[in-house]
Amino acid sequence: MTDATTRAAEVLKDHRASIDRLDAIVVYALAERFKHTQAVGRLKAEHALPPSDPAREARQIARLESLALDANLDPEFAKKFLTFIISEVIRHHETFQK
Repeated sequence: MTDATTRAAEVLKDHRASIDRLDAIVVYALAERFKHTQAVGRLKAEHALPPSDPAREARQIARLESLALDANLDPEFAKKFLTFIISEVIRHHETFQK
């Protein structure tokens, strides 16, 4: 391998190691988030509250889109990501209601 190719392989290795660390952070952060949303779901079920709160969901999506812009992340991607998470949370909340 040439020096440039060897250096590129090292840089690639470093990027992949960072990606792997960030993936772990994302997984643990999602686990923590779902721990809290499940507690919310149980509380809602105990008090016969609806499993979804469209007004809060809209505020959260707008908030995340703003954070995405600040972070130089595609806000449409952020919206899709949060929409997916919200749908999972609502599904969990509906399970607690049963």
